[in-house]
Amino acid sequence: MGNTFLTPSIIAKEAMMQLKNNTVMANLVHRDYSNEFVAGVGNTITIRKPATFEAKEFDSTAGIQIQDATEGSETVVLDKLLDVSFEVTAEQLTLDIQNFSEQLLTPAMQSFANKIDQYLLGLYIDVPDYYGTAGTTPSAVGDITNTRMILNVNKAPFENRNLVIDPINENSFLQIAGFYEADKVGDNGTALREASLGRKFGFDIFTDQNVQTHTKGTLTADAGTLKVKGAVSANSTQFIIDGTNLTGTLVKGDLLTISGNNYVATEDATAAAGEIAVKVFPATAEIADNADVTIIDNHTASLAFHKNAFALVTRPLALPKGLSSEQKAIINYDGFGLRVIYDYNSQYKKDVVSIDMLCGVKTLNPKLDCRLLG
Repeated sequence: MGNTFLTPSIIAKEAMMQLKNNTVMANLVHRDYSNEFVAGVGNTITIRKPATFEAKEFDSTAGIQIQDATEGSETVVLDKLLDVSFEVTAEQLTLDIQNFSEQLLTPAMQSFANKIDQYLLGLYIDVPDYYGTAGTTPSAVGDITNTRMILNVNKAPFENRNLVIDPINENSFLQIAGFYEADKVGDNGTALREASLGRKFGFDIFTDQNVQTHTKGTLTADAGTLKVKGAVSANSTQFIIDGTNLTGTLVKGDLLTISGNNYVATEDATAAAGEIAVKVFPATAEIADNADVTIIDNHTASLAFHKNAFALVTRPLALPKGLSSEQKAIINYDGFGLRVIYDYNSQYKKDVVSIDMLCGVKTLNPKLDCRLLG
């Protein structure tokens, strides 16, 4: 019996399966997909945040209180258009889908998965809370449990918590006896299964080679002179830092500790005339004039987070009009969306398969996560 010619629809379904199997972070965060076509890269869309409710005490006289689902919304810029296009031969298009996948689709979707993981792990720059010492690899159970404590204090839900660590941190944790049998823990996807260290201390723990390293700005001042300039009222999101011979920069994602509270710089800033204005999250507590400022050094930013801390948003680009229905397909599944186009390049007389995904990422709640410094 002859092989079936591989259509864009068949390729799209297999590509979707391979994408799901090869991504780590995208399987751990909130995902949003709609069939609504968008014009192209750079579109801003509005997504619904996961609903929240308030537990009410029942009053037998008044009866139940009907609540509206408080979903809220966020705007997300779809600024990432991932594309893998490759030439195919007639022989390859008549392969069975398993062989075609092994030769072409699996490597293509691995590249998509790496990019998506990089985008999501890059959201560490929005996260103000942290545990650990910059430049020192976490190596003890206490590093995990103290990170858990921070999420507990921030009232993160107990379910759907994840800890994604870098390979050096993984090696360190694997020296702990509690991780020896992690390979016996199953999950729903190849990459997750291979990356999983099991569920420990309330976290599903995974290794990801795309964990980001933060390089802090160049801000310097004479030792002991980095201070807040002027008293800062509660709920402020900007203040001024000064210091003797202060020069340099702060970059988005820099961590600052002031009077026992942690803040993250939300914008790049440059010192001028011996001082620097910094915008931060979260809004401040009251800060006294001349309070000491500590800037956390360069570090690897492993992430402990609840699923609803981050979002991956995908939307389809419109199918081109100049092609027949047999040459194009869109598939969506479980918050992922892919477009597959099959075309003939008459200039070079070659067949081309093009797979693309339009997406954006967003931090939904920076208090549902914590950096584990390394």
